[in-house]
Amino acid sequence: MAQDLDTTRRMLLAGQTSAPLEMERAIAAAQAPACRHAFTRTLFDEARARAADPAAARLPLAGLAVSVKDLFDIAGQPTPAGSVVLADAPPAAADAPAVARLRTAGAAFIARTNMTEFAFSGVGVNPHYGTPAAHDARFGALQGPVRVPGGSSSGAAVSVAAGAAFVGLGSDTGGSIRIPAALNGIVGFKSTARLVPTAGAVPLSHTLDTACAMTRSVRDALLVHQILAARTVTRSSAPLSCYRLAVPRTVFLDALDAPVARAFERSLQVLARAGACIAEIDLPPMHEQPAYGFSAPESYAWHRHLLARDGARYDPRVRTRIEKGAALLAWEYLALVHERQAWIARMQACLAGFDALLSPTVPILAPAWEQVAPADGQDAARDAARDAEFFRVNTLLLRNTSAVNLLDGCALSLPCHLQGELPVGLMVWHAALHDDSVLNIGLQIEQALQKQ
Repeated sequence: MAQDLDTTRRMLLAGQTSAPLEMERAIAAAQAPACRHAFTRTLFDEARARAADPAAARLPLAGLAVSVKDLFDIAGQPTPAGSVVLADAPPAAADAPAVARLRTAGAAFIARTNMTEFAFSGVGVNPHYGTPAAHDARFGALQGPVRVPGGSSSGAAVSVAAGAAFVGLGSDTGGSIRIPAALNGIVGFKSTARLVPTAGAVPLSHTLDTACAMTRSVRDALLVHQILAARTVTRSSAPLSCYRLAVPRTVFLDALDAPVARAFERSLQVLARAGACIAEIDLPPMHEQPAYGFSAPESYAWHRHLLARDGARYDPRVRTRIEKGAALLAWEYLALVHERQAWIARMQACLAGFDALLSPTVPILAPAWEQVAPADGQDAARDAARDAEFFRVNTLLLRNTSAVNLLDGCALSLPCHLQGELPVGLMVWHAALHDDSVLNIGLQIEQALQKQ
Protein backbone atom coordinates (compact mmCIF):
# COMPACT_ATOMS: atom_id res chain seq x y z
CA MET A 1 0.00 0.00 0.00
CA ALA A 2 1.13 3.56 -0.65
CA GLN A 3 2.45 5.59 2.27
CA ASP A 4 -0.11 7.16 4.55
CA LEU A 5 -1.06 10.79 5.11
CA ASP A 6 0.89 11.14 8.34
CA THR A 7 4.14 9.95 6.73
CA THR A 8 3.62 12.21 3.72
CA ARG A 9 2.97 15.26 5.90
CA ARG A 10 6.21 14.59 7.77
CA MET A 11 8.05 14.34 4.47
CA LEU A 12 6.53 17.65 3.36
CA LEU A 13 7.72 19.35 6.53
CA ALA A 14 11.21 17.88 6.03
CA GLY A 15 11.35 19.11 2.43
CA GLN A 16 11.58 15.53 1.11
CA THR A 17 8.57 15.92 -1.19
CA SER A 18 6.05 18.56 -2.23
CA ALA A 19 2.28 18.73 -2.52
CA PRO A 20 2.40 19.24 -6.33
CA LEU A 21 4.66 16.18 -6.70
CA GLU A 22 2.35 14.10 -4.50
CA MET A 23 -0.61 15.32 -6.53
CA GLU A 24 0.94 14.15 -9.78
CA ARG A 25 1.52 10.75 -8.22
CA ALA A 26 -2.11 10.64 -7.10
CA ILE A 27 -3.36 11.63 -10.56
CA ALA A 28 -1.19 8.98 -12.18
CA ALA A 29 -2.68 6.41 -9.80
CA ALA A 30 -6.19 7.68 -10.58
CA GLN A 31 -5.57 7.16 -14.31
CA ALA A 32 -4.13 3.65 -13.87
CA PRO A 33 -6.15 0.45 -14.52
CA ALA A 34 -6.54 -0.16 -10.77
CA CYS A 35 -8.91 2.82 -10.58
CA ARG A 36 -11.07 1.92 -13.57
CA HIS A 37 -14.68 2.80 -12.72
CA ALA A 38 -13.62 4.29 -9.38
CA PHE A 39 -14.75 7.80 -10.30
CA THR A 40 -17.86 9.45 -11.66
CA ARG A 41 -16.02 12.74 -12.22
CA THR A 42 -12.35 13.71 -11.98
CA LEU A 43 -11.21 17.12 -10.76
CA PHE A 44 -7.54 17.05 -11.69
CA ASP A 45 -7.12 20.71 -12.66
CA GLU A 46 -8.75 21.96 -9.47
CA ALA A 47 -6.69 19.52 -7.41
CA ARG A 48 -3.44 20.66 -9.03
CA ALA A 49 -4.28 24.30 -8.28
CA ARG A 50 -5.04 23.50 -4.66
CA ALA A 51 -1.83 21.49 -4.25
CA ALA A 52 0.16 24.43 -5.59
CA ASP A 53 -1.46 26.92 -3.19
CA PRO A 54 1.07 27.93 -0.49
CA ALA A 55 -1.78 28.60 1.94
CA ALA A 56 -2.92 24.96 1.74
CA ALA A 57 0.57 23.73 2.65
CA ARG A 58 0.18 25.13 6.16
CA LEU A 59 -3.07 23.28 6.82
CA PRO A 60 -3.56 19.75 8.25
CA LEU A 61 -4.29 18.13 4.87
CA ALA A 62 -1.54 20.18 3.17
CA GLY A 63 -3.04 20.28 -0.33
CA LEU A 64 -2.99 16.48 -0.63
CA ALA A 65 -5.49 14.37 -2.60
CA VAL A 66 -8.89 13.64 -1.11
CA SER A 67 -11.78 11.91 -2.90
CA VAL A 68 -15.47 12.63 -2.27
CA LYS A 69 -18.29 10.09 -2.51
CA ASP A 70 -20.78 11.03 -5.20
CA LEU A 71 -23.61 11.69 -2.72
CA PHE A 72 -21.98 14.75 -1.10
CA ASP A 73 -22.57 18.26 -2.41
CA ILE A 74 -19.57 20.08 -3.83
CA ALA A 75 -20.38 23.67 -4.70
CA GLY A 76 -20.96 24.17 -8.41
CA GLN A 77 -21.38 20.46 -9.21
CA PRO A 78 -24.44 18.21 -9.48
CA THR A 79 -24.79 15.43 -6.91
CA PRO A 80 -25.92 12.28 -8.78
CA ALA A 81 -25.39 9.80 -5.90
CA GLY A 82 -24.27 7.10 -8.35
CA SER A 83 -27.52 7.33 -10.31
CA VAL A 84 -28.52 8.45 -13.78
CA VAL A 85 -31.79 9.73 -12.31
CA LEU A 86 -30.02 12.74 -10.76
CA ALA A 87 -27.31 13.12 -13.40
CA ASP A 88 -28.87 16.34 -14.70
CA ALA A 89 -29.70 17.78 -11.27
CA PRO A 90 -28.82 21.46 -10.76
CA PRO A 91 -25.36 22.17 -9.32
CA ALA A 92 -25.07 22.36 -5.56
CA ALA A 93 -25.12 25.90 -4.19
CA ALA A 94 -22.63 25.11 -1.41
CA ASP A 95 -20.34 22.41 -0.09
CA ALA A 96 -21.82 19.86 2.28
CA PRO A 97 -20.49 20.58 5.80
CA ALA A 98 -18.24 17.50 5.71
CA VAL A 99 -16.78 18.65 2.37
CA ALA A 100 -16.39 22.21 3.65
CA ARG A 101 -14.49 21.03 6.72
CA LEU A 102 -12.08 19.02 4.60
CA ARG A 103 -11.62 21.95 2.23
CA THR A 104 -10.90 24.31 5.13
CA ALA A 105 -8.32 21.80 6.40
CA GLY A 106 -6.43 21.95 3.09
CA ALA A 107 -7.91 19.07 1.10
CA ALA A 108 -7.38 18.98 -2.66
CA PHE A 109 -10.42 17.24 -4.10
CA ILE A 110 -9.19 14.95 -6.85
CA ALA A 111 -12.46 13.25 -7.86
CA ARG A 112 -16.02 12.32 -7.08
CA THR A 113 -16.09 8.58 -6.39
CA ASN A 114 -18.39 5.93 -7.74
CA MET A 115 -20.81 4.22 -5.38
CA THR A 116 -23.76 1.89 -5.20
CA GLU A 117 -26.72 3.79 -6.59
CA PHE A 118 -28.19 5.87 -3.74
CA ALA A 119 -25.90 3.97 -1.32
CA PHE A 120 -28.33 1.04 -1.13
CA SER A 121 -26.13 -2.08 -0.82
CA GLY A 122 -22.92 -3.34 0.72
CA VAL A 123 -21.68 -5.09 -2.44
CA GLY A 124 -20.60 -2.05 -4.46
CA VAL A 125 -22.08 -2.96 -7.86
CA ASN A 126 -23.20 -0.07 -10.09
CA PRO A 127 -24.79 -0.91 -13.48
CA HIS A 128 -24.77 2.75 -14.61
CA TYR A 129 -21.13 3.77 -14.14
CA GLY A 130 -19.43 0.39 -13.94
CA THR A 131 -18.04 -1.34 -10.86
CA PRO A 132 -14.44 -0.84 -9.71
CA ALA A 133 -12.46 -3.94 -8.80
CA ALA A 134 -11.39 -4.52 -5.23
CA HIS A 135 -7.72 -3.82 -4.61
CA ASP A 136 -6.27 -7.31 -4.19
CA ALA A 137 -3.52 -7.33 -1.57
CA ARG A 138 -1.91 -10.50 -2.95
CA PHE A 139 -1.30 -9.57 -6.55
CA GLY A 140 -2.18 -5.92 -7.00
CA ALA A 141 -5.43 -4.68 -8.47
CA LEU A 142 -7.08 -6.49 -11.39
CA GLN A 143 -4.98 -9.67 -11.13
CA GLY A 144 -6.72 -13.01 -10.64
CA PRO A 145 -10.52 -13.12 -10.46
CA VAL A 146 -12.06 -9.65 -10.36
CA ARG A 147 -13.68 -9.14 -6.97
CA VAL A 148 -16.34 -6.65 -5.91
CA PRO A 149 -15.04 -3.68 -3.88
CA GLY A 150 -17.79 -3.59 -1.26
CA GLY A 151 -20.22 -0.75 -0.91
CA SER A 152 -21.67 1.53 -0.88
CA SER A 153 -18.49 3.67 -0.78
CA SER A 154 -16.84 1.52 -3.43
CA GLY A 155 -14.87 4.07 -5.44
CA ALA A 156 -13.74 5.85 -2.28
CA ALA A 157 -12.12 2.67 -0.99
CA VAL A 158 -10.42 1.88 -4.28
CA SER A 159 -9.13 5.46 -4.58
CA VAL A 160 -7.41 5.18 -1.18
CA ALA A 161 -6.12 1.62 -1.61
CA ALA A 162 -4.76 2.29 -5.11
CA GLY A 163 -2.92 5.49 -4.13
CA ALA A 164 -5.18 8.05 -5.83
CA ALA A 165 -6.31 9.67 -2.56
CA PHE A 166 -5.04 9.83 0.99
CA VAL A 167 -8.59 10.20 2.30
CA GLY A 168 -11.85 8.91 0.85
CA LEU A 169 -14.87 10.78 2.21
CA GLY A 170 -17.87 8.48 2.32
CA SER A 171 -20.93 7.55 4.30
CA ASP A 172 -21.87 4.60 6.51
CA THR A 173 -25.50 3.61 7.08
CA GLY A 174 -25.04 -0.12 7.61
CA GLY A 175 -21.34 -0.57 6.91
CA SER A 176 -20.71 1.45 3.75
CA ILE A 177 -17.32 2.68 5.02
CA ARG A 178 -16.16 -0.40 6.90
CA ILE A 179 -17.18 -3.06 4.34
CA PRO A 180 -15.17 -1.60 1.43
CA ALA A 181 -12.32 -0.78 3.83
CA ALA A 182 -12.18 -4.44 4.84
CA LEU A 183 -12.38 -5.77 1.28
CA ASN A 184 -9.69 -3.38 0.03
CA GLY A 185 -7.23 -3.75 2.91
CA ILE A 186 -7.45 -0.20 4.29
CA VAL A 187 -8.81 1.57 7.37
CA GLY A 188 -12.38 2.83 7.74
CA PHE A 189 -13.74 4.68 10.77
CA LYS A 190 -17.47 5.06 11.40
CA SER A 191 -17.87 7.72 14.05
CA THR A 192 -20.88 8.19 16.30
CA ALA A 193 -23.41 9.51 13.79
CA ARG A 194 -24.27 12.75 15.58
CA LEU A 195 -20.66 13.97 15.60
CA VAL A 196 -20.49 14.86 11.88
CA PRO A 197 -23.24 16.73 9.99
CA THR A 198 -24.89 14.78 7.17
CA ALA A 199 -26.50 17.86 5.61
CA GLY A 200 -25.73 18.29 1.94
CA ALA A 201 -25.67 14.54 1.33
CA VAL A 202 -28.31 12.50 -0.48
CA PRO A 203 -29.87 10.49 2.38
CA LEU A 204 -30.42 6.78 2.72
CA SER A 205 -31.65 6.70 6.32
CA HIS A 206 -31.84 9.81 8.47
CA THR A 207 -31.74 7.51 11.51
CA LEU A 208 -28.55 5.67 10.58
CA ASP A 209 -26.55 7.77 8.06
CA THR A 210 -23.03 8.72 9.16
CA ALA A 211 -20.54 10.94 7.30
CA CYS A 212 -17.02 9.52 7.76
CA ALA A 213 -13.93 8.44 5.85
CA MET A 214 -11.41 5.80 4.79
CA THR A 215 -7.65 6.19 5.15
CA ARG A 216 -4.45 4.14 4.93
CA SER A 217 -3.76 4.02 8.68
CA VAL A 218 -5.47 4.46 12.02
CA ARG A 219 -3.43 7.56 12.81
CA ASP A 220 -4.77 9.09 9.59
CA ALA A 221 -8.30 8.07 10.61
CA LEU A 222 -7.86 9.88 13.90
CA LEU A 223 -6.72 13.08 12.19
CA VAL A 224 -9.52 13.00 9.63
CA HIS A 225 -12.13 12.32 12.30
CA GLN A 226 -10.95 15.41 14.18
CA ILE A 227 -11.43 17.46 11.01
CA LEU A 228 -14.84 16.06 10.12
CA ALA A 229 -16.20 16.21 13.68
CA ALA A 230 -14.53 19.55 14.50
CA ARG A 231 -13.30 18.16 17.80
CA THR A 232 -10.07 17.00 19.42
CA VAL A 233 -9.65 13.33 20.27
CA THR A 234 -8.44 12.72 23.81
CA ARG A 235 -5.27 10.74 23.23
CA SER A 236 -3.96 7.90 25.34
CA SER A 237 -0.71 5.97 25.07
CA ALA A 238 -1.94 3.21 27.39
CA PRO A 239 -0.83 -0.26 26.23
CA LEU A 240 -3.29 -2.98 25.26
CA SER A 241 -2.92 -4.55 28.71
CA CYS A 242 -4.77 -1.56 30.16
CA TYR A 243 -7.93 -2.17 28.15
CA ARG A 244 -10.83 -4.57 28.71
CA LEU A 245 -11.70 -6.14 25.34
CA ALA A 246 -14.46 -8.56 24.41
CA VAL A 247 -15.36 -10.85 21.51
CA PRO A 248 -19.12 -11.33 21.02
CA ARG A 249 -20.03 -14.94 20.33
CA THR A 250 -23.57 -14.02 19.27
CA VAL A 251 -23.96 -13.91 15.46
CA PHE A 252 -20.68 -12.09 14.74
CA LEU A 253 -18.65 -15.29 14.41
CA ASP A 254 -21.24 -17.30 12.47
CA ALA A 255 -20.53 -18.66 8.98
CA LEU A 256 -17.05 -17.16 8.60
CA ASP A 257 -15.05 -17.93 5.46
CA ALA A 258 -12.07 -20.03 6.51
CA PRO A 259 -9.48 -17.31 5.65
CA VAL A 260 -11.48 -14.76 7.65
CA ALA A 261 -11.66 -17.09 10.65
CA ARG A 262 -7.91 -17.77 10.47
CA ALA A 263 -7.01 -14.08 10.22
CA PHE A 264 -9.31 -13.17 13.10
CA GLU A 265 -8.05 -15.95 15.41
CA ARG A 266 -4.46 -15.14 14.53
CA SER A 267 -5.10 -11.48 15.36
CA LEU A 268 -6.55 -12.36 18.75
CA GLN A 269 -3.45 -14.43 19.48
CA VAL A 270 -1.19 -11.51 18.51
CA LEU A 271 -3.14 -9.17 20.78
CA ALA A 272 -3.05 -11.66 23.65
CA ARG A 273 0.74 -11.92 23.32
CA ALA A 274 0.85 -8.11 23.42
CA GLY A 275 -0.87 -8.21 26.81
CA ALA A 276 -4.52 -7.79 25.88
CA CYS A 277 -7.08 -9.45 28.13
CA ILE A 278 -9.95 -10.63 25.90
CA ALA A 279 -13.21 -12.09 27.18
CA GLU A 280 -15.98 -13.82 25.24
CA ILE A 281 -19.50 -12.53 25.76
CA ASP A 282 -23.06 -13.01 24.51
CA LEU A 283 -25.03 -9.98 23.35
CA PRO A 284 -28.76 -9.37 23.82
CA PRO A 285 -30.80 -9.87 20.63
CA MET A 286 -33.05 -7.24 19.13
CA HIS A 287 -36.45 -8.89 19.13
CA GLU A 288 -38.43 -6.78 16.65
CA GLN A 289 -36.55 -5.95 13.47
CA PRO A 290 -38.53 -6.36 10.24
CA ALA A 291 -36.57 -7.01 7.08
CA TYR A 292 -37.33 -3.45 5.96
CA GLY A 293 -35.36 -1.95 8.87
CA PHE A 294 -34.99 1.83 8.89
CA SER A 295 -33.35 2.28 5.50
CA ALA A 296 -36.22 1.10 3.29
CA PRO A 297 -39.06 3.22 4.74
CA GLU A 298 -36.92 6.30 5.29
CA SER A 299 -35.42 5.99 1.82
CA TYR A 300 -38.84 5.44 0.25
CA ALA A 301 -40.11 8.65 1.85
CA TRP A 302 -37.31 10.54 0.07
CA HIS A 303 -37.50 8.64 -3.25
CA ARG A 304 -41.21 8.16 -3.78
CA HIS A 305 -41.62 11.11 -6.18
CA LEU A 306 -38.48 10.19 -8.12
CA LEU A 307 -39.66 6.59 -8.36
CA ALA A 308 -43.02 7.71 -9.75
CA ARG A 309 -41.24 9.79 -12.39
CA ASP A 310 -38.11 7.75 -13.21
CA GLY A 311 -38.45 4.37 -11.51
CA ALA A 312 -37.52 2.50 -14.68
CA ARG A 313 -34.09 4.15 -14.67
CA TYR A 314 -33.12 2.89 -11.21
CA ASP A 315 -30.89 -0.13 -10.69
CA PRO A 316 -33.63 -2.81 -10.31
CA ARG A 317 -31.91 -4.24 -7.22
CA VAL A 318 -31.92 -0.83 -5.57
CA ARG A 319 -35.47 -0.01 -6.60
CA THR A 320 -36.71 -3.33 -5.20
CA ARG A 321 -35.22 -2.61 -1.78
CA ILE A 322 -36.45 1.00 -1.63
CA GLU A 323 -39.98 0.05 -2.66
CA LYS A 324 -40.22 -2.41 0.24
CA GLY A 325 -40.36 0.64 2.46
CA ALA A 326 -43.81 1.50 1.14
CA ALA A 327 -45.24 -1.62 2.80
CA LEU A 328 -44.14 -0.78 6.35
CA LEU A 329 -47.09 0.43 8.44
CA ALA A 330 -46.79 3.43 10.73
CA TRP A 331 -47.27 1.37 13.89
CA GLU A 332 -44.58 -1.07 12.74
CA TYR A 333 -42.13 1.77 12.22
CA LEU A 334 -42.90 3.26 15.65
CA ALA A 335 -42.54 -0.16 17.25
CA LEU A 336 -39.16 -0.52 15.55
CA VAL A 337 -38.05 2.85 16.94
CA HIS A 338 -39.10 1.89 20.47
CA GLU A 339 -37.52 -1.56 20.27
CA ARG A 340 -34.27 -0.06 19.02
CA GLN A 341 -34.16 2.31 21.97
CA ALA A 342 -34.77 -0.55 24.40
CA TRP A 343 -32.14 -2.72 22.70
CA ILE A 344 -29.56 0.07 22.83
CA ALA A 345 -30.15 0.31 26.60
CA ARG A 346 -29.67 -3.45 26.99
CA MET A 347 -26.53 -3.35 24.87
CA GLN A 348 -25.05 -0.44 26.79
CA ALA A 349 -25.54 -2.34 30.03
CA CYS A 350 -23.87 -5.40 28.51
CA LEU A 351 -20.91 -3.42 27.15
CA ALA A 352 -20.37 -1.23 30.23
CA GLY A 353 -17.55 -3.41 31.54
CA PHE A 354 -15.50 -3.23 28.34
CA ASP A 355 -13.47 -0.60 26.52
CA ALA A 356 -14.09 -2.09 23.07
CA LEU A 357 -15.36 -5.17 21.26
CA LEU A 358 -13.56 -7.12 18.55
CA SER A 359 -15.09 -8.99 15.62
CA PRO A 360 -14.47 -9.64 11.94
CA THR A 361 -15.64 -6.63 9.98
CA VAL A 362 -17.34 -8.89 7.45
CA PRO A 363 -17.63 -12.70 7.61
CA ILE A 364 -16.60 -13.38 4.00
CA LEU A 365 -13.89 -12.49 1.51
CA ALA A 366 -14.71 -10.18 -1.38
CA PRO A 367 -16.94 -12.19 -3.74
CA ALA A 368 -16.03 -12.60 -7.39
CA TRP A 369 -17.67 -10.03 -9.66
CA GLU A 370 -18.98 -12.70 -12.00
CA GLN A 371 -21.15 -14.19 -9.24
CA VAL A 372 -23.12 -10.98 -8.58
CA ALA A 373 -22.91 -9.04 -11.88
CA PRO A 374 -26.07 -7.13 -12.93
CA ALA A 375 -28.56 -8.82 -15.21
CA ASP A 376 -27.84 -8.36 -18.91
CA GLY A 377 -30.96 -10.06 -20.30
CA GLN A 378 -28.96 -12.64 -22.22
CA ASP A 379 -29.70 -15.61 -19.96
CA ALA A 380 -32.72 -15.47 -17.62
CA ALA A 381 -31.60 -18.38 -15.46
CA ARG A 382 -28.11 -16.92 -15.02
CA ASP A 383 -29.54 -13.48 -14.22
CA ALA A 384 -31.84 -14.98 -11.58
CA ALA A 385 -28.93 -16.90 -10.03
CA ARG A 386 -26.81 -13.75 -9.92
CA ASP A 387 -29.61 -11.79 -8.29
CA ALA A 388 -30.07 -14.48 -5.66
CA GLU A 389 -26.34 -14.55 -4.96
CA PHE A 390 -26.19 -10.75 -4.83
CA PHE A 391 -28.83 -10.55 -2.10
CA ARG A 392 -27.28 -13.44 -0.17
CA VAL A 393 -23.85 -11.83 -0.26
CA ASN A 394 -25.26 -8.40 0.57
CA THR A 395 -26.91 -9.77 3.71
CA LEU A 396 -23.64 -11.37 4.85
CA LEU A 397 -21.53 -8.30 4.13
CA LEU A 398 -23.88 -6.06 6.15
CA ARG A 399 -24.47 -8.45 9.05
CA ASN A 400 -21.71 -7.46 11.47
CA THR A 401 -21.33 -3.82 10.53
CA SER A 402 -25.04 -2.92 10.57
CA ALA A 403 -25.34 -3.94 14.21
CA VAL A 404 -23.08 -1.01 15.11
CA ASN A 405 -25.28 1.43 13.19
CA LEU A 406 -28.37 0.04 14.91
CA LEU A 407 -26.56 0.55 18.23
CA ASP A 408 -25.81 4.18 17.27
CA GLY A 409 -22.23 3.18 17.92
CA CYS A 410 -18.77 3.82 16.51
CA ALA A 411 -16.42 1.35 14.85
CA LEU A 412 -13.02 1.08 13.23
CA SER A 413 -12.11 -1.49 10.58
CA LEU A 414 -8.40 -2.13 10.09
CA PRO A 415 -6.56 -4.75 8.04
CA CYS A 416 -5.61 -7.96 9.85
CA HIS A 417 -4.47 -10.16 6.95
CA LEU A 418 -0.86 -11.02 6.18
CA GLN A 419 1.00 -10.17 3.00
CA GLY A 420 0.00 -12.72 0.39
CA GLU A 421 -3.54 -13.10 1.73
CA LEU A 422 -6.78 -11.56 0.52
CA PRO A 423 -7.86 -8.55 2.60
CA VAL A 424 -9.65 -9.20 5.90
CA GLY A 425 -10.85 -6.53 8.29
CA LEU A 426 -10.80 -6.52 12.10
CA MET A 427 -13.56 -4.37 13.60
CA VAL A 428 -13.01 -2.51 16.89
CA TRP A 429 -16.28 -1.07 18.16
CA HIS A 430 -18.44 0.19 20.99
CA ALA A 431 -21.59 2.17 21.73
CA ALA A 432 -22.17 5.87 21.05
CA LEU A 433 -19.52 8.44 22.00
CA HIS A 434 -16.79 5.89 22.67
CA ASP A 435 -14.98 7.19 19.57
CA ASP A 436 -11.82 8.24 21.40
CA SER A 437 -11.42 4.89 23.13
CA VAL A 438 -12.00 2.97 19.88
CA LEU A 439 -9.43 5.09 18.04
CA ASN A 440 -6.81 4.83 20.78
CA ILE A 441 -7.27 1.07 21.05
CA GLY A 442 -7.17 0.85 17.27
CA LEU A 443 -3.79 2.58 17.23
CA GLN A 444 -2.40 0.02 19.67
CA ILE A 445 -3.91 -2.89 17.72
CA GLU A 446 -2.53 -1.58 14.43
CA GLN A 447 0.97 -1.41 15.91
CA ALA A 448 0.70 -4.93 17.34
CA LEU A 449 -0.55 -6.43 14.09
CA GLN A 450 2.16 -4.73 12.05
CA LYS A 451 4.78 -6.55 14.09
CA GLN A 452 3.45 -10.04 13.32
